[in-house]
Amino acid sequence: MAELQLQHLDKIYDNNVQAVYDFNLDVKDGELIVLVGPSGCGKSTTLRMVAGLEDISRGALLLDGKDITQAPAKDRDMAMVFQNYALYGHMTIYENMAFSLTLRKEDPNVIHKKVLAAAEILDLTSQLNKKPSQLSGGQRQRVAMGRSIVRNPKVFLFDEPLSNLDAKLRSATRREILLLHKRLNATILYVTHDQTEALTLADRIVCMSMGHVQQVGTPLELYDRPNNIFVATFIGLPPMNMFETVFEDGQLKGKGFSVELTDEQKQLLSGYVHRKITLGVRPEDIAEGGSLEIRVTNNENLGMNTLVHGFLGDNFHITAKLRGWSDNKAGDSLPVHFKRMHFFDPETTNAIRKEAE
Repeated sequence: MAELQLQHLDKIYDNNVQAVYDFNLDVKDGELIVLVGPSGCGKSTTLRMVAGLEDISRGALLLDGKDITQAPAKDRDMAMVFQNYALYGHMTIYENMAFSLTLRKEDPNVIHKKVLAAAEILDLTSQLNKKPSQLSGGQRQRVAMGRSIVRNPKVFLFDEPLSNLDAKLRSATRREILLLHKRLNATILYVTHDQTEALTLADRIVCMSMGHVQQVGTPLELYDRPNNIFVATFIGLPPMNMFETVFEDGQLKGKGFSVELTDEQKQLLSGYVHRKITLGVRPEDIAEGGSLEIRVTNNENLGMNTLVHGFLGDNFHITAKLRGWSDNKAGDSLPVHFKRMHFFDPETTNAIRKEAE
C-alpha cells in the first residue's frame, strides 16, 4: 500500500469561492482515515483533489514521497468508490469488475484470477453472471468495491459509499469495509457525513466545517476531548448539551441552576472568574440523583437506554441518556447530576484545558 501526504491544500473556484482552506494530513501506510462533517464542509472536494478529479489550487499532494499534485487521475494509482456505484447496467458483474483491467489489456487469465479472488473476498462468486439490476443495493456496492480491489491500487478512496443504503444494509456494509481494510491492509480515505460511520470505521477522523479542519485524532480523542464546540456537538449521538454559565463563587451559574465544581476544575477555570463559560455535558454523562432538576417533556425508550428530554433551569434544553427503561412523564421533575463536564470559551469556542494538554 502507500503513504499519502496532503500539504496545505486549498481549493478556490473560478468565482473566488474557497471550498477548502490549508488542509494538512499525513496518512500512514495501511491507515483508514475518515473525513467527516456536514454537507458543504469541503470533505468531498478534498477527496476529489486527492483523486485528481479537482485541480489543487494551492499546496502539494505526495504519494510515497513523490509529488503527484499535477498528475492526471489515471496516473495516481488510486481507486475511487462512489455513492451511486457507477456500474455498467448492460454488463455482468464479472465484466464490471474486470472492466478496468480489460481496458489495460491485461492477460485474460490474470484478469480472471483477480476477479475471482476479489469476488471471494466480497462473497460475490455466485453473482458474477448476473446484471447489476438483479442485485441488492448492498451487493452493488460490494461490486463497486470489487472493481477497485482488482486494480490493486495504492490508495482506496470512498465517497459516501453507504448513503444510498438503508440502515440495516449500512451496518452490514460497514462491517464488510472494516474486514476488507484488515484483509488487504489497505490505505483508505473515506468521506461521510455520518458520524456513526466515522466512529466505527476510522483509525483517525478528520472533522471539517466550512472548509477548515477542526480536529484530527482517533475516534476516542474526538469524542472524549473535542477541540471546540463544533466538534463536541457534531461527534456523539445525541449531541452534547450546551449551557451558558458564569464562573462565580467556585460554581458555574446558569439561569435557574448552578453546578458545583471540584478543586481541580476551579483551578482550571481560575482565569475565567466572573466570565462566561459554555458548559458541555454529554447525555450519557448525566445520571439520576443529585441537586439539578430536569423538567421532563418526553421520553424516547430505546430498550437498553432511555433518552429523557426536558429543560434545565430557565428553559435550557437538555437530553439525558439513562440506562434502562424510564417511566418519566411530561411535567415530572427528574433529579440528576453531571458525571463529567467539558468547558469551552464562548468567544473562541475552543475547549478550556490545561496548558500541558
